[in-house]
Amino acid sequence: MNNSSTSAAQLGTFVKTGSPQTVEVLGTTGLDFVVVDAEHAPFDRALLDLMVMGGRAARIPVFIRIPEINPAVILSCLDIGAAGLLVPHVDTAEQAREVVAMARYRGGRRGYSGGPRFAGYASLGMTEALRLGDQAQIICQIESAQAVEEAQAIADVPGVAGLFVGRADLALSMGLDDPRAPEVLQATRVALQAATRAGKLAGMHVGGTPEREQFMAEGANWFVVSSDQTLLRQAVQAFAGPPKVR
Repeated sequence: MNNSSTSAAQLGTFVKTGSPQTVEVLGTTGLDFVVVDAEHAPFDRALLDLMVMGGRAARIPVFIRIPEINPAVILSCLDIGAAGLLVPHVDTAEQAREVVAMARYRGGRRGYSGGPRFAGYASLGMTEALRLGDQAQIICQIESAQAVEEAQAIADVPGVAGLFVGRADLALSMGLDDPRAPEVLQATRVALQAATRAGKLAGMHVGGTPEREQFMAEGANWFVVSSDQTLLRQAVQAFAGPPKVR
């Protein structure tokens, strides 16, 4: 990364636009990774394949936020070469164990083929392909009051690489409509502390540098900052101003 003040943290952004060139462009920056948002943006399997291909071309790891916990979804995202998965709505340690099992060969239930991108299109032997396949990072989203209560148990599950706090859905689960409410902030602290105690990634989505600095002080070390859509709008508004009345 270019900024020494963030040397202890990894920085990425959400990609919500279906363009592999967007990933290529982001790969020319100091970002450590991108997260293609297949939960809230319109990505099918073929387009996800192109997005990961764009990341390979730009030498930037591509994580995929999957739309649901489903063995076929997890298999396809890992087969096309995703560096890892951001898994929404993991509420219990048992769910976390199930996700890890779906994503792992050794000790898990992931179906094997040596033909996909992750295995070098059959250019790797099975032993090496299994080794590479089992390196994919599984990051569980903490998005409910129940998940906060279970955060330490989820973080302690072998194969879980980290926790990622989804403050908007967390607020909704608490009957609130403000992701910055004090109750949400306290719940966020609990989840971040659980991740750091387990020696795992402690992830957050933040709007920009001030929030990033705030939550670095709370122990967060894996940041998804804004999104490609918001960054594009902000860059244009910086010289063109807000939308004109049409």
